[in-house]
Amino acid sequence: DPDNVVLCLLAADEEEAGDAALQIHFTLIQAFCCENDINILRVSNPARLAQLLLPAAGPEPPADLHCVLVTNPHASQWKDPALSQLMCFCRESRYMDQWVPVINLPER
Repeated sequence: DPDNVVLCLLAADEEEAGDAALQIHFTLIQAFCCENDINILRVSNPARLAQLLLPAAGPEPPADLHCVLVTNPHASQWKDPALSQLMCFCRESRYMDQWVPVINLPER
């Protein structure tokens, strides 16, 4: 249900940047997100993202962590101040013609 999705995280590291299938996958997801007014962020370190989101999963990230949809079941997505800041960051990035901002997650 795209109405409840507030953010799409696309995670890929430098080794995967040349993967044509993954880039096509990301392009299709980005088109869907733009069509449905869903903010998009690229994350440069999928392993670190897995540590943050799935701490009990171990050192290897799950194979399907390349795309994470963040949903908000609340009627107003501005109730959470962190989510509000993230939405502002995405909006400001679009004003600077950076349609898909990149977040570099450092190693722990």
